[in-house]
Amino acid sequence: MAPSPRIDPAIAAEIDRLATAVAKDPRSKEFLPLADEYIKAGMWQEAAGVLEDGLTAYPGFVTAMAALGRVYDQLGQTAKAKAILEDVVKQRPDNLRAHRILTKLYHSEGHTELALSSCTVILDANPFDEEALSLKRAMTGAPLDAPPAKREKKRLVAEAKSEKHKIESPAAVGSDSIRSSTPPTEAATVLPVGSSLPEPPFAKHAATIARLEAWLGTIQSRRRP
Repeated sequence: MAPSPRIDPAIAAEIDRLATAVAKDPRSKEFLPLADEYIKAGMWQEAAGVLEDGLTAYPGFVTAMAALGRVYDQLGQTAKAKAILEDVVKQRPDNLRAHRILTKLYHSEGHTELALSSCTVILDANPFDEEALSLKRAMTGAPLDAPPAKREKKRLVAEAKSEKHKIESPAAVGSDSIRSSTPPTEAATVLPVGSSLPEPPFAKHAATIARLEAWLGTIQSRRRP
């Protein structure tokens, strides 16, 4: 069937090219990319026909079977979709696309154990898969614990924030941080009899400022009539 004039011209041109190749050689594996182009264009019925014909020539072609299961699901033919996708995961237990659709189909039919089984396969491959996590929450009715790696990341971030707060806190700067930065030996040092503590730097600055103010006062008094 000719592509709809409303679809992207580049996709339409590719559909024409691939459809010509498949028409010339019914056993050509170009049927799979042709079905993909139909799917991009939203032409699900055409994609189903191409995949069904291709699987007649290549039965057991798992990639094409998974694509056909997706197409059946989009067309609302859930029984066909489930049957073919179950066949896919028997041959390829790690086919995540098939498990993703099966999870939704099982959940909609109330087969919670089967849905959770497919969902687990997805989460084993990617613990952060939001769609699978959302479906699992919906089925179990309880919040899920964050994956171990995510929990560890949160813990490290919380510790970093706590340390930053301690550093920036005025109270910490004025007490604990100063005490912790002073070596124990210095704190315990006993001065010789008759000696005095060294003058703090700020005291020297205060004395210098006082002398400058006195000098300026003398100059101003001399200028007065």
